[in-house]
This record gives sequence, C-alpha cells and structure tokens, in this order.
Amino acid sequence: MHVLFALCLLPFGAIHFLPTIVALLRDSQHKVGIFLLNLFLGWTVIGWVVALVLAFRCAPRYQSFAYAGYAPQGWRRY
Repeated sequence: MHVLFALCLLPFGAIHFLPTIVALLRDSQHKVGIFLLNLFLGWTVIGWVVALVLAFRCAPRYQSFAYAGYAPQGWRRY
C-alpha cells in the first residue's frame, strides 16, 4: 500500500512543481521567487497558474542567437 501511495505521489508532485521545473530548465533569473510562490501558493489553482506564467514569461539568463550572415547548410535564409 505504501509503494502504491509513493508511485501516485511522484507524478502529482511533479505536476505541482511544474512551474519550478520549467524555471530551472530555462535557467530563469527568478527561479527562487517562482519556487517560493509555487511552494506557498501552488496549492491554489490561481497561485499555480501565476507561477507557471511567470516561469514561461521570464527570459532565460542566457539566450543564444545566430549570426545573421551565416546559415548552416540545409537551412534557408529569408
């Protein structure tokens, strides 16, 4: 019974902390704030949605860009 509870708890925990996971994967500047918002207000639907929106809206710390004059072979230039 305890194993079944643990197996059910993992996916729900991952869904609950999805905004924090997104912020960590995007290496957001506000990942601590998103984690705290998710921890304390994530149990409300509004708090969870706000944390998720913030996780996607915050620009990543490092953004990659390509030089405009170079396109790898097989890529189209517009």
